[in-house]
Order: sequence, then C-alpha cells, then structure tokens
Amino acid sequence: MLTCFLATRRGVNMAAPERLAGRRTALLLPLLCLCSVRSACALLEGLYCGTEVCYDVLGVTRDAAKAEIARAYRQLARRFHPDRFRAEAGAESAEEAHQRFLQIATAYETLKDEDSRREYDDMLDHPEEYYQHYYAYYRRRLAPKVDVRLVILISICAISLFQYYSWHSSYNEAINYLVTVPKYRLQAAEIAREQGLLSRGAKERGKNRRSKEEIREHEEEVIRHIIKTKIDIKGSYQKPSVWDILLLQIVLAPVSLGRYLAWYVSWVYRFRLRGQEYGPEEKLYLIRKNMRMSQSQFDTLEDGTVEGFLQRELWIRDNYEVYRCEQEEEMKVRMATDPRMKRYRRWMRNEGPGRLTFADD
Repeated sequence: MLTCFLATRRGVNMAAPERLAGRRTALLLPLLCLCSVRSACALLEGLYCGTEVCYDVLGVTRDAAKAEIARAYRQLARRFHPDRFRAEAGAESAEEAHQRFLQIATAYETLKDEDSRREYDDMLDHPEEYYQHYYAYYRRRLAPKVDVRLVILISICAISLFQYYSWHSSYNEAINYLVTVPKYRLQAAEIAREQGLLSRGAKERGKNRRSKEEIREHEEEVIRHIIKTKIDIKGSYQKPSVWDILLLQIVLAPVSLGRYLAWYVSWVYRFRLRGQEYGPEEKLYLIRKNMRMSQSQFDTLEDGTVEGFLQRELWIRDNYEVYRCEQEEEMKVRMATDPRMKRYRRWMRNEGPGRLTFADD
C-alpha cells in the first residue's frame, strides 16, 4: 500500500511540469495571435506598400542601412523592370512583373527618405493610430515638391518687374505726347536757349559742322530732356519709382505701418485732444477724404480747382455736403439740357434694351 502511494505521488510530481508547460503554451498562443493581428492591422490598404511590409518587398531588415536598401532596390529593379523582364516557363507574367516593379518602386520611395521611413516605422509600431497615419501619409504625398515660399517670392518679383515696366511704358507715352504739344515744345525750347543748349549749331564750322538731321535730332533730345525735368506728371502717368513696386512695399510694410500709427496718434493728440487748427496739408487730406479720392486722383486736379476747394472750406463736413448737393443739381441740369441725353432718354422710352422686335435687321 505504501508502494502504491509513492508511485502515485511520483506520477503527480512528473505530471506537474507537463501541466505547467501546457498552461504556458495556452498563454502564449493568444499573445501570438494578438501580435499577428496587430501587424496585420498596421498594414493598411492604400498606404505605402499596402498589405505587404516594405522591408519584405525589398528583402531587407528594419535595421538595414540606406546603402543596403538602395542596392536591394537596384537589383530588384533590373530584374522586374518592364523593359528588361523576360517571361520564363512557370515564372511570373509580364503584368505580374509590372505590378511587382511598381510595388518595389513604392517600397524604395518609402524607405529612402528618412522622414518617410520614420513615419512608416511608427505605423508598424503603433497600428492603432491609423487616423494619424492616414494624415501623415497624404500630407507628405500631396505636399508640393517646391517650397511654397520660394514660389511666392518668385511670383512677387515677377509682378514687381511687370509693374515697373508698365509704369515706365506709361511714363514714356506721356512724354512722347507732351513733346508733340506746341505749348510745351515752345516753353522747353525757350528754356534750352536760355541755358545755351540750342546755340551750338550756329558756332560750328569746318569739319565739326553737323548736318541738319543731326541738329534736329539734338534739338529733339534737348527738348525731351527739358520736358522730363521741368514737367511734373501726376496720376497714372507719373514717373515710376522703385519704392512703389510691390516687392519693396511688402518689405517696407512694417515701417509703413509704424509710420501710420505714429501719424494717427499725432493726429488724435493734436486735433482732437488739444484742438489745434488744421494746416494746409491736413486740410487737403480732409478734402480728399471727404471726396473719397486716392492720392493719385487728387494730384491730377488743377491748382485752380484745389484753390477753390480751400476757399469753400470743404474740409468741413457740412460745407462739403452743400458742395456735393450743388454738384448733383448741376449734373441733373446738364443732363436735362444735353441733346445726347435727350436722345438717350427718347430711345429708352420708345425702344429700350428690353423691347422685343421682329424687324429683319
């Protein structure tokens, strides 16, 4: 009986390790399943290499260096390139080789860049953050290849060059027109004679004497130079300035903003708090503000018109309202007495733009 007890106790002790080993196996199987599920979830369709691991596509490990990845890509690319692939019996077809080549190229594009490779490794290690993986993938894929700041800078420079060229062309057109106006030509010629610029032709003798064409060209150059220097053109045909182009305006925007703030604070302090009287420049500014005109538009007005504004004290709002009503009434009278406006009103009353007609013409 004692022998049977010892045998039974020995059997129990021998079965204990087998039972523990079975329990360990039962615990490891769910962990392996979870790991496999996690790896499968990390491979999302439409991202990077799809449901395959990019490292496995190139046949390298996750610790492979950049040179090893490039070497593996070149070997596989030479093998599966559509221009070099030769179908063999029992091997892949040309279409399968083409798809394989595209997958190899995708894997190399993913792993050759350090940032893209880091994001891909993060997707393999943290598959549960799939929203972040989608965002990181499409942000990199849809991002512009060229720096946006460089594109903006080149665009601003091109616009500035075109802007200056356009202003310069308009200024030359204005000068060419003023040269043909007799009034300005006579004034410029008189100034040139006073400065002795047109009297050289009469003193020239012998070999240094110029022809009539050369003298005429010289006179035109002198007159053109006098008109350029003496006439101050305002508005859209004024002389172009480099400081007005878009590039320098953007660069100097902080300075301009600081000047405007300083001017505004000074305006409030001088005229609203202390109640000082307006000077000539302040009066012209208020008149232009009441008329809602830009500086270039206001500069095109004649001096007599501006003097009339100052005499009527149009910088005062009430005086400007009276002036505006007078201008509207004058415009109505002019439109009522103008023959062209009468014909226009008659046409609008009899025919008009919305009238239906069946005339052949």
